[in-house]
Amino acid sequence: MNSAVKKQLALTLIYCVLWGLPVSCGSDKKQVELSQKPNVLVIMVDDLNDNVGFLGGHPQAKTPNMDAFAKTSATFTRAYTTAPMCGPSRASMFTGIFPHNSNNYFQKPWYDYKVLNNSRTLMEQFKSAGYNVMGTGKIMHHNKKELWTSFENEADYSPTPFDGEKQVPHPDVLVPFSNIGWVDGSLGPFVNLDGRTTSEGKPLHWTTGNPKLGFTPMRYVTDKNRDPTPDEVNADWAAKKIVELAAKETSEPFFLAVGFLRPHTPLVAPQKYFDLFPLEELDLAIIKQKDAEDTHLQVAYQGDVFTLRFGKEMFEAITEAYGSTELGLKKWTQAYLACVAAVDVNVGQVLDALDNSNLKKNTIVVLASDHGFHMGEKDYLYKNSLWEESTRVPLIIRAPGLTKENFKIEETVSLIDVYPTLLDLCGISIETTKNEKGHPLDGNSMRALLENPNTENWNGAAAALTAVYAGPEHENDAAMQHYAIRNNRYRYILYNNGLEELYDHGNDPHEWINIAETNKSTLKKMRDQLQQLVAPISLTGFSKTQIEI
Repeated sequence: MNSAVKKQLALTLIYCVLWGLPVSCGSDKKQVELSQKPNVLVIMVDDLNDNVGFLGGHPQAKTPNMDAFAKTSATFTRAYTTAPMCGPSRASMFTGIFPHNSNNYFQKPWYDYKVLNNSRTLMEQFKSAGYNVMGTGKIMHHNKKELWTSFENEADYSPTPFDGEKQVPHPDVLVPFSNIGWVDGSLGPFVNLDGRTTSEGKPLHWTTGNPKLGFTPMRYVTDKNRDPTPDEVNADWAAKKIVELAAKETSEPFFLAVGFLRPHTPLVAPQKYFDLFPLEELDLAIIKQKDAEDTHLQVAYQGDVFTLRFGKEMFEAITEAYGSTELGLKKWTQAYLACVAAVDVNVGQVLDALDNSNLKKNTIVVLASDHGFHMGEKDYLYKNSLWEESTRVPLIIRAPGLTKENFKIEETVSLIDVYPTLLDLCGISIETTKNEKGHPLDGNSMRALLENPNTENWNGAAAALTAVYAGPEHENDAAMQHYAIRNNRYRYILYNNGLEELYDHGNDPHEWINIAETNKSTLKKMRDQLQQLVAPISLTGFSKTQIEI
């Protein structure tokens, strides 16, 4: 028996043991079939923070489907994004490369960056390994269909009211919040728009799509008499695809990615989901008055990037629109939780299709979000900050034959670790560069943690690294961006002007007290940890810091 056959038989044994398949030996047996490799289902939920039952971020969140899935899986309680904006976060997650190694910090297409364009995405790596790679909805912020064997629906942020020429905010939203626009300045339940007009007298109707995809009228009479939303369309397609795959006799494993838009803005959902959260009974996020006074967000974010000031502007606009911060945030929280409840149903439809099929026993499932979202903490109502609310994400992984039910993993991990983990679990090569212009994977396989949450064999980074774009004047200059790291206890933030923040989650889980001035020994350790993570880059913020240690 030659060495290649021996190696293949060894792989056969590994796969069979891992996935509970029958094992047979003998030199006359066939080499491992592709069908013995695990399938992969990735579910991405956009802008989802910890307002889900399994993370306890909001006591009134209603996410029974995701909660039930968490009970069958491994839940990471400290998982973080590499960049709290859709574009760079998803590019980093699905290429396995940190922003400081690619210079992709913001919303430009990831494939315009040399390093990323010369490195294989997760989809390409699975495709090259013989997988049927399928997708629908929002996976990468900028999609390329050639990454996939097949791709169904492009990302669609609607439904939204339409005046015959353009998309507009929900007609019941008050100014000045509605002046923000149809995406971020729009929230509310579906309503019958017959007879409703804009302030200019233009008749309104619901639509899906956008100028790039084209507009399609969406019929809405009542919640029970309407067309489906894009998320519902994607859930239905994915569920049917799973049933179809389960019925096939094929040796080809699959990689299926499903991207849901809600709770990304506009926060629009059927009325029944808003009814779950009556305003008079709604709890707000735990907010400390004047919490932003010892932070440096507004001082550091002096650049030509609207998102760096947008969270404060959204907070002020919704307060003015509804006459008080409390009512404004209640309107926001109600709409956000309604959209979370709606997407939970979509997630459940896909998971039910898998769990009710013969594919469950051989399919790895990953559920994740690209970044978090503030709910008014620190007078901020957006993403793209370096604080906990923006950077912490839900992350659940179920690997049949490996993960046990209701695992809670408290070790700090990053979305950068998802790519190498899936390659490890599926026995696929970690060589992902196309040529010398590419970059190898930055993350680490989390397999050891999935096997044992208390293991000491986790070889991942000591902290999760997050970067925020400092503006076009610092384009392609990794040293000039803003950074944060989060380990199991502390969060450290370094802005590019040298201002620093340090929070002790052991004593201050809401990040209310910036202890950068008073705990200099920990500050020094966290500085060193950050520098190790971005080496060999010398961050400009370090040279500008005013705090001597």
